[in-house]
Amino acid sequence: MANALGLVSLPAPCFRVRNLAPLGLFRPRPFVAAGNARRAPLWCCAAAVDGGVEDPVLGAAVAASSNPRLPRVVGMGSKLVGCGSAVPKLLISNDDLAQIVETSDEWISVRTGIRNRRVLTGNETVSGLAVEAARGALEMAHVEPDDVDLVIMCTSTPNDLFGCGAQVQRDLGCKNAWAFDATAACSGFVVGLITATRFIKGGGFQNVLAIGADALSRYVDWTDRGTCILFGDAAGAVLVQACSGDEDGLLGFDLHSDGHGQKHLNAIAKNEETELISNNNGAPLFPPKRSSFSCIQMNGKEVFRFAVRCVPQSIEAALEEAGLTSSSIDWLLLHQANQRIMDAVATRLQISSDKVISNLANYGNTSAASIPLALDEAVRSGKVQAGNTIAAAGFGAGLTWGSAIVRWK
Repeated sequence: MANALGLVSLPAPCFRVRNLAPLGLFRPRPFVAAGNARRAPLWCCAAAVDGGVEDPVLGAAVAASSNPRLPRVVGMGSKLVGCGSAVPKLLISNDDLAQIVETSDEWISVRTGIRNRRVLTGNETVSGLAVEAARGALEMAHVEPDDVDLVIMCTSTPNDLFGCGAQVQRDLGCKNAWAFDATAACSGFVVGLITATRFIKGGGFQNVLAIGADALSRYVDWTDRGTCILFGDAAGAVLVQACSGDEDGLLGFDLHSDGHGQKHLNAIAKNEETELISNNNGAPLFPPKRSSFSCIQMNGKEVFRFAVRCVPQSIEAALEEAGLTSSSIDWLLLHQANQRIMDAVATRLQISSDKVISNLANYGNTSAASIPLALDEAVRSGKVQAGNTIAAAGFGAGLTWGSAIVRWK
C-alpha cells in the first residue's frame, strides 16, 4: 500500500481468531461477575531495609489475600463501562504564548483550532494525572481497585525512564493488578484499548484499566512557534470489563506502523553537548556521555498528508471488519491534533461535523490522552449515550496509526 509519505509498505498479514471455541481455548462455564473476581496470590519475593527501618515487604499485600482465584474464562467480549480524565491546573492561552514567541491568537486558532492548553507545574506529574483519571473511570464503573486485573499505562513521557505503570497501580491501590507501560505516541490509547480487550479475550482478565497520559510540554521548544503552540498535558482513562460475547463492545479494529516516516515526527535521544576529549591513542571515549532527548521535531505538512490519507483508510478497514458503514457511526472521535485534520477525515468518511467530538480548542494536542479526555467530557456532558457506536482513531509519531469501532457500554 502506498502511504501518504509516498512510501510503499506491504501490510503484514493479520490473523485474528474471533471464535476461540474450535481451538479448545474456551472453557464453558457461567460468566463470573467482575466485582466478585480475585486474582491469584503472588508470593513475596523480597524484603528491603532502609536506614534500619523495614520497608513494606514487596508483594506482601498480594500474598496476604486469602481469596482463591477463580478460573479464568477466555473468549469473553469486552465493554467500556467507565471513563475519567485529569488536566493540570495551569492554563496557557494563545495570548500568553504571544508574549514569548511571534504569534497571535488568530494565527494559532485559524491554523490549528487551538486556543488554550494545560501544562504541568509544581508537584504535578504524569502519573499523578493518570491516577486521577483512572479513579474517575473506576468510580463511574462502580469497580473497586482490588478488582482491577491489569493497568496499561499508555505514555511517551513517563516520570521514570523505565515507565510509571507500576507507580500508577500502586497509587490507585490496585494490589491485585499487573501493570505495564505501552509507548505508541499519539496512537497510544487506541493501542492500549485494543490490548486491553485482547487480555480479556485471550487471558481471561475481568477488569482492565487503559490509561493515556502525556506531558509533551517537557519536550517542546518554547521558542519554536511551529510546535510550541500545539501541545498540552493531560490524562484520560477507560475501564474495560469482560462481558458475554453478544455484548462485545469492540466491533472492529485496525492497526499500522511505518518507521519510514519517523523522520517527520520525533524527539531523538542525543548526548549532552560537552567537549569531546579523546584518548591519546584514538580509542573510543569511555565512559559514554549522559543522554537526553531533543525537543519535538515535526514536519507539519508531511504529518498532515499522512493523517488525512491513512486515518480514513484505517477507519474504513475497521468498519468493514465490524460489518458497518460510516453511516452507522454515532460519533467520530479522533486524536485531537489539528481541527483541519479532523475536518478532512470527517469529510472523506462523509460524516457530518455535528458527529465529530472535539475539545481541541481547550487542551491542544495531549498525545495519548487526547481520545480518552475527549470521550470522558462527551460522556459526562450527556453527548455520548449508552449504546452509541464510536469510531476512534489515533495517529502520530512512529509513524503509528490505528482505529477501533466501539460501543459505549
